[in-house]
Amino acid sequence: MLIGHYQTKTSIKGRVALPSKLKKALGNKLIITAGYEKSLMIVAAKDWQTVVGEITNRKLTLQPARATDRFLLGSAFEVDLDLQGRFIVPKYLRKYADIKEEVVFIGVGNRVELWDQNKWTEYEQYLDENIDQLGQKLSFYHEEKDSA
Repeated sequence: MLIGHYQTKTSIKGRVALPSKLKKALGNKLIITAGYEKSLMIVAAKDWQTVVGEITNRKLTLQPARATDRFLLGSAFEVDLDLQGRFIVPKYLRKYADIKEEVVFIGVGNRVELWDQNKWTEYEQYLDENIDQLGQKLSFYHEEKDSA
């Protein structure tokens, strides 16, 4: 399971080192794509189909399903780590996530999120202020789903 919070820096060209604990769990071949809340999602290449399938396996006749497929799959890139565990975040994704110099890797179970440090700090504040309401909404969602 991918867990933890790791801060690091990127180079001018967007090169970043994956923290060793995450590298050990993910391996050397990764898929990186646009994520939600202006983060990037990183998944082991071997697990890509499973992880993205949880999100994209919807009827193609539904417009939101097609849009989600385009968002996640259309912005996905394969990356290989070098011997030091580094990779270049594609320019398109750096722009999408507003990645500057300082970044944060967040382990979230079956994937890793990569955030610009300032964006992550803002989002942490949102979580601090709203986690109780979010938990209640999630409980309500599960109750509705279980009763259906």
